Amino acid sequence: MDVNFTVLLADVGRYLLSIQVTDYLDIAIMALVLYKILTWVQSTKAASLLKGLFVFLAALMLSSVFKLHGINYLLSRMVDLGVLALIVLFQPEIRRLLEQMGSRRFIAFFTHTEAGNVMEQMIGQTVLACTEMSQSRTGALIVFEREILLDDMVRSGTVLDAAVSSELLKNIFFVKAPMHDGAVIVRHGRVLGAGCMLPLSKNVNLSRDLGMRHRAGIGMSENSDAVVVIVSEETGSISVAIGGMLKRHLKPETLENLLRNELLPQDAEDSDKQKFSLLNLLRSKKDGGADDAE
Repeated sequence: MDVNFTVLLADVGRYLLSIQVTDYLDIAIMALVLYKILTWVQSTKAASLLKGLFVFLAALMLSSVFKLHGINYLLSRMVDLGVLALIVLFQPEIRRLLEQMGSRRFIAFFTHTEAGNVMEQMIGQTVLACTEMSQSRTGALIVFEREILLDDMVRSGTVLDAAVSSELLKNIFFVKAPMHDGAVIVRHGRVLGAGCMLPLSKNVNLSRDLGMRHRAGIGMSENSDAVVVIVSEETGSISVAIGGMLKRHLKPETLENLLRNELLPQDAEDSDKQKFSLLNLLRSKKDGGADDAE
């Protein structure tokens, strides 16, 4: 037993010594490319098609393991046309990818620059929309998803896939629009759903002046790590709920700074300072004496 283990360690040692720097570089590049491709596929409609492909490959493997010759024969014949079928199914995504690789966005495909630009644009458009809705006293409820996925909330409303723009947000929350009473959920800088239902806060200490929109926003922040922006329909006041705490009466520039601090990647040291200052900012008005309704 000990001899076999020693031999195994010796074989592993010889294998590790045989690996060159170029091998590590090769593995790192392949891992990066695979990660970026999976991230790109997940952000498109190709994600559901890719899941179906995995199911098909799993069925092919199981049919071979359990010797289901009929099913294995049919699936094997389908594999012969699989490459052509994938090209046809993924044609829009492949075309978009090739267009990006042939443009200046090729470098951004392998960096976080493009994602950062999308988030920057999303924050700017959100602040612009909230400012105008505040002036017109149009109620709004916008949820920015972070680490905790909100798929259940999205399914309660209308599923969308659109870039965040001030015009889109104002149209969704227009008082006569069919989805204006629900919440908009944003993921990775895109509107994922609208007219979504959110859980109400269970905090019994909330001010009686708070309406259902504020209570839903606070409840969403209690049940997830999302950042929730609320525009009051009664007063036009802009509020933000994070971690069950509500900061109210925000100016547009304060809203922009808060969203940038929470939604954009920060350096470790700067992030700690910003989170500490933001926590103090939110705790300064944890929501004891609210003075505006929904």
